[in-house]
Amino acid sequence: MKSLSTLPAPPPSVVADGAPASGRYAGRIAQVDWRGLRAPFKRSALWRRFHHKRWQYLGLGNEAVFIGLAIVDVGWTCTAFAYVFDRKNKRLLADWSQDGLPGLQCQLSDAPVTGALAWFQGPSTQLSFEHSAPDCMQVKVKTSALTLQVEMDLSATAPWLLAVGSIGAGGVAHATQKSSALPVRGQVQVQGQTLQLDDAWASIDSSNGLLARHTEWRWACAHRPDVGFNLQNGYFGGNENSLWLNGGLIPLGAAHFEFDAQQPLKPWRVSTADGLLDLRFSPEGARQQNRNLLIAASRYIQPIGTFSGWVKPAADAAPYAVSDLLGVTEDHRSTW
Repeated sequence: MKSLSTLPAPPPSVVADGAPASGRYAGRIAQVDWRGLRAPFKRSALWRRFHHKRWQYLGLGNEAVFIGLAIVDVGWTCTAFAYVFDRKNKRLLADWSQDGLPGLQCQLSDAPVTGALAWFQGPSTQLSFEHSAPDCMQVKVKTSALTLQVEMDLSATAPWLLAVGSIGAGGVAHATQKSSALPVRGQVQVQGQTLQLDDAWASIDSSNGLLARHTEWRWACAHRPDVGFNLQNGYFGGNENSLWLNGGLIPLGAAHFEFDAQQPLKPWRVSTADGLLDLRFSPEGARQQNRNLLIAASRYIQPIGTFSGWVKPAADAAPYAVSDLLGVTEDHRSTW
């Protein structure tokens, strides 16, 4: 698809002159490699081993279900999860997760959206992202709770977002690549039924960073062919805030999240400081997990629902009405 964005093309590397190549770019980068960092960004090999975090997330949905799955490598351990949410009955049909050992049970490449693969394996379990062709990604899940196989054309979408930036408060740098709405072919088997996903739309979040031990964020993401967005408030600031509108990729300002953390299934409001996005989020349900492993802990909830309101490509443009846009929000705090 022809790029429709005023953002520059991705740099050849996420490191430029020894520092993170900070900025927002339209397109994908071949590899995320932090080894070229120099002082004050350079850290020891031991520090990098325990602070290098990678994850590959896929969210996809249609009128019937929303599916979220991910592989996460935090350096000293890895985890994978997959869930299927029934939108009609507002309940989880499957919610599977498992921990493992990096290198032995999981691997995430530094080139996850251009050719290499990500995988997780456990007892009678397999989850993988792999490329069957240069722009074709296959995702497979086989667990006791569900079986999924889908294929996506990574080029059949608006421009991808690449965001690169430095991280303060104990971190060093981060890079993330995110797609807008990707067409899906495939199916999921869960609770004895086979659900076709050929009318679903998917989005990919591939992230790679040298992050602080204590990291938190609020996140919102939703996509369909005419409109989509990605918002974050937390460790990465506004670096990845973006709007996709009728094929164009538009950078957004700082994101504001208004919600009740004690009652996250009440309505949310998300907006941006530049006045280009103002949406209400109506949760239908959520996937959540709270863990305390003594040396690590996480508090996570990902409500699933729909966004309604308006977006604008520019301050002086007419609002573009948004209704029933399927997506997720997230409130996440980690000690990792």
